[in-house]
Amino acid sequence: MFKIFRKELDWGGTPLVLETGKVARQADGAVMVSLGETTVLCTAVAAQTAKPGQDFFPLTVNYQEKAFAAGKIPGGFFKREGRPSENETLVCRLIDRPIRPLFPKSFKCETQVICTVLAHDMENNPDIAAMIGASAALTLSGVPFFGPIAAARVGWINDAYVLNPTVDQMDETALDLVMAGTHEGVLMVESEAQELSEEIMLGAVNFGHDAIKPVIDAIIDLAESCAKEPRPLPEEPAEKKAIEKILKGFEKAFVAAYKIADKTERQAALAVARSDAKEAIGEDYDGVLVGGLIKGLEADVVRGAILKTGVRIDGRDTKTVRQIVAEAGFLPRAHGSSLFTRGETQAMVVATLGTGQDEQIVDALVGESRSNFMLHYNFPPYSVGEAGRVGSPGRREIGHGKLAWRALRPLLPKKDEFPYTIRLVSEITESNGSSSMATVCGGSLALMDAGVPLKRPVAGIAMGLIKEGDDFAVLSDILGDEDHLGDMDFKVAGSDAGVTSLQMDIKITSITPEIMSIALEQARDGRIHILGEMSKALTSAREDLADSAPKITTLKIPVDKIRDIIGPGGKIIREICEETGAKIDIEEDGTVKVAAVTGPSGEAAVARIRDIVAEPELGVIYDGRVVKTVDFGAFVNFLGAKDGLVHISELQNGRTEKTTDICQEGDTVKVKVIGFDDRGKVKLSMKRVDQETGADLEEAADAG
Repeated sequence: MFKIFRKELDWGGTPLVLETGKVARQADGAVMVSLGETTVLCTAVAAQTAKPGQDFFPLTVNYQEKAFAAGKIPGGFFKREGRPSENETLVCRLIDRPIRPLFPKSFKCETQVICTVLAHDMENNPDIAAMIGASAALTLSGVPFFGPIAAARVGWINDAYVLNPTVDQMDETALDLVMAGTHEGVLMVESEAQELSEEIMLGAVNFGHDAIKPVIDAIIDLAESCAKEPRPLPEEPAEKKAIEKILKGFEKAFVAAYKIADKTERQAALAVARSDAKEAIGEDYDGVLVGGLIKGLEADVVRGAILKTGVRIDGRDTKTVRQIVAEAGFLPRAHGSSLFTRGETQAMVVATLGTGQDEQIVDALVGESRSNFMLHYNFPPYSVGEAGRVGSPGRREIGHGKLAWRALRPLLPKKDEFPYTIRLVSEITESNGSSSMATVCGGSLALMDAGVPLKRPVAGIAMGLIKEGDDFAVLSDILGDEDHLGDMDFKVAGSDAGVTSLQMDIKITSITPEIMSIALEQARDGRIHILGEMSKALTSAREDLADSAPKITTLKIPVDKIRDIIGPGGKIIREICEETGAKIDIEEDGTVKVAAVTGPSGEAAVARIRDIVAEPELGVIYDGRVVKTVDFGAFVNFLGAKDGLVHISELQNGRTEKTTDICQEGDTVKVKVIGFDDRGKVKLSMKRVDQETGADLEEAADAG
């Protein structure tokens, strides 16, 4: 019934299996990929014809993690998988970015790639298997795809590169780098690093590129035996040359428009040039074709000018960074804030400090974890002068936020050094080139403004590339237009000590190690310059937290006292929180964190906890409250929940007829610990303490 094709190889000591022909046979291409015992089903389907009037390539990538892959049942009321998690969204982007440039520009048929995680062995991350599987499915499908590609994860452990580190090894690595590419070169890089040098980062990319070549060969071998017949590409329209001839007369108008430095004015001039060109062409030709050819002319104008003259749209050379204004403490009530402006890109970043109760719970296939650092990136439509929908974050917002998160996280203090939950929110208020790197710069300033002791400030810069044949130009601090019309988006973030994050997307088939090396060095120079501009606002963390920020006091208590603080059904801890206004977190090892906005609130809560866990000391005087009177004395609550007995003979000097003659229930008294009985009960005395002053009368008598 099944005609199965299979390819297996030993990849860095882990078996990699590609199999097709048994599952999802109605898809254009379907491959089951197993890396170790982690299994992902990857499918590719493309429509036979493009929709009329379609002027873009509608590619959708979906990555789904099924709970059954880890032997789990989803949480929540419905007990089924819901909207994509942050990790699923990020992996969708990881798959999309290297495959998108490899489709021909003329191909406009709707295409969908779906990768479904079926099994997770808790060792091998399914994202790499999914990227390989997506490439294999497209290669087998007959859809025009200039692949295959392959992907790999590279770690840096004990000063050596490690291919596809396991889930456990990720705790030890100073680098988490995912790269994808073809045989010829690299197409995509995504990474987080512990301030590593540019040389180590470049070496990691080259190491990964060498490692993926056998996988690409395996996909090619599989395709030779079972790939579908390739689809014919759409023929070049006959009217193309006629339109190009008309457009030639408008080249000067586009050249003049792209010489305008101001973005708004430039866009207005370009709109006029486009309108005039379309009017001259008329309505006899296909509008989609005309629009594409106009865009192509604009690309040629911008790219040609940079390659010939080295002068960019806004008049800068290839290495100059736009003017920067950095401000800290921008918002009065925020725990920390900044406004970072670089040319026409601006990020307002706000830091908020919280407690352990504010940590983000991450429910993943490998298990539940908690994160005390969050970064949320928002890109409102007004930032580019548009009106648009405002809603939940899209893939782009999640991806940009994660990039900035990766850039900043390596410099954050450890949890035991700074016991706060940190949330950064980046509101992009203006955008014209690399708002994610502006978020990194503004985020670094906001954290320091909030008093977070960063090891060093962090900055980021976006690099671009214009490449025609053997000629190329690497651009520092690219504009939005240079991003759209260029061949590379290469973002590098880090401190003056090294790189913390690197992200690269290539729009051409690949780039050489030489270009990458130039880009990294040029990026380092730009990053150091930006750090210098940021230092005019703030160079290190403020010594004091904002008045509105919670102040956290950390205590260590015996583990067997935890239940005393919590009380039956949480009664005691709830009472302390309600009465003092503080928040209390208790960990299993006996670490207690008390957080309060005001000093007195925190001090009161700490005092209550210390009273509860404290053991009565012989000869020490305590404040107490009479909780019960009996014929033979009074029971006094004096140390948290602890009670002791003041015998009737210890109420006052001389004979006492009735306990109630001296004290009543609810009275506040001062008592001295004078001993313990055989059962550990505490013996107290009132007569040995001056009830007015709290002075020890026995000590006074001895001194006299």
